[in-house]
Amino acid sequence: MVAARITVNGKETPISPAAPHTTTLDFLRERGLTGTKEGCAEGECGACSVLVARPGVNKPTDWVAVNACLVPVAALDGQEIVTSEGLATSGEPGTPPILHPVQEEMAVRGGSQCGYCTPGFICSMAAEYYRPDRCAHADPADGAGPADSTDAEHGPNGFDLHALSGNLCRCTGYRPIRDAAFAVGAPTDEDPLAQRREQSAPAAVATEYAQDDSTFLRRNTLAETLRLLRERPDAVLVAGSTDWGVEVNIRSRRADCVVAIDRLPELRALRVESDHIEIGAALTLTEIERRLDGDIPLLAQLFPQFASRLIRNGATLGGNLGTGSPIGDSPPALLALEATVVLADADGEREVPLAEYFTGYRQSVRRPGELIRAVRIPLPLSPVVAFHKIAKRRFDDISSVAVAFALDIEDGIVRKARIGLGGVAATPIRSLATEAALEGKPWTADTVEAAAGVLQVEGTPMNDHRASAEYRSAMLGQSLLKLYAQTTEAVSS
Repeated sequence: MVAARITVNGKETPISPAAPHTTTLDFLRERGLTGTKEGCAEGECGACSVLVARPGVNKPTDWVAVNACLVPVAALDGQEIVTSEGLATSGEPGTPPILHPVQEEMAVRGGSQCGYCTPGFICSMAAEYYRPDRCAHADPADGAGPADSTDAEHGPNGFDLHALSGNLCRCTGYRPIRDAAFAVGAPTDEDPLAQRREQSAPAAVATEYAQDDSTFLRRNTLAETLRLLRERPDAVLVAGSTDWGVEVNIRSRRADCVVAIDRLPELRALRVESDHIEIGAALTLTEIERRLDGDIPLLAQLFPQFASRLIRNGATLGGNLGTGSPIGDSPPALLALEATVVLADADGEREVPLAEYFTGYRQSVRRPGELIRAVRIPLPLSPVVAFHKIAKRRFDDISSVAVAFALDIEDGIVRKARIGLGGVAATPIRSLATEAALEGKPWTADTVEAAAGVLQVEGTPMNDHRASAEYRSAMLGQSLLKLYAQTTEAVSS
């Protein structure tokens, strides 16, 4: 097997002798690329962001920004990344490098003071700069904003500020950074990173990287991976590593064996069938969002509230369900959609309703040697949907309570109600009592107020540093009242 290597700023570099758990951040800094900074070590500040060449949605390659503090460098074997140092281009001999357009705008518009967060902002901004369909949404009228924009978070150049939602700045304030983002133009035809998008992204390579009695493994096919898991049922599975990376950094967790599944083709399909939509467990949330393009409205509401763009560029539905966390944002929405999970092992597959998947705190019906291959969402979809996330920050925060609704209302009667809850029990749960209190009843203020009282006592909310049990219960009831107000307002308008 070929020795593990990674291409950094156009130069191929061996990964050895880094330990298998070594993050891409530490790997880069040990090699003098200190523009990549550690701020939080858990994917919340963006100071460590770098660009990775990934299979594109609209072009052969997309430049995707990820948190280098979370991704094991071994997971990038055979892959290609660009750091903030690699964005500038060499000038004539004896002259300083030529700044990248994003770097130039950040400099001239005062987007940097102490400079600690700047390289991370630069990489996240560069990923949006190279987004293939960005300029298609630009408005030629200066300052008017893109034609399809209804908020101040999209620039006249089509720049979506949500691309920077995972980057924090402590001293500059965000106005000059926004000004820089809204000032960048389109990549030129001579731009090497723009040209790179027209070529295929590096294919995943089989990896067997071992150091100090620990191993990082990647197989080329699902069948090979499942056979490996039969031999190593204790292995830790990683896709985007947005959860395991935090465990490694903050809790110093180590694994004897880590198996990467993020590039398995069998886990990266998205298929629309006559009676369901199947979403591969290893597709990133960003890929799902862009491929669905609003076709599942409840997920379209969920995605902008799920962490940050940097996290969504790595996080997967399979990973969010696989951790079994009671505060993951996707389970409530998937419960309301009546999703099922397709579990696979070396002996075959089985399909389990998500409502029966969780068995306890971070526990599930998934057996040793089994992985989540896909999530299936039945069709047709309910027309009245909403995802309410109650958290202390608008973006990039953990839910105190998450509530997802999917209702069929015909002739003023609730024919079907499905409600998913997160953060109010040891597992994500369906709100069965509230569903029963709504179904067959008129969609009126009296019905909703009575059902809201039922919803308030669903689950077993607890007191913790995010919210009190009383607050969580109150928010459950208020979420249904809010949904009613939103739907009646939509009908009246």
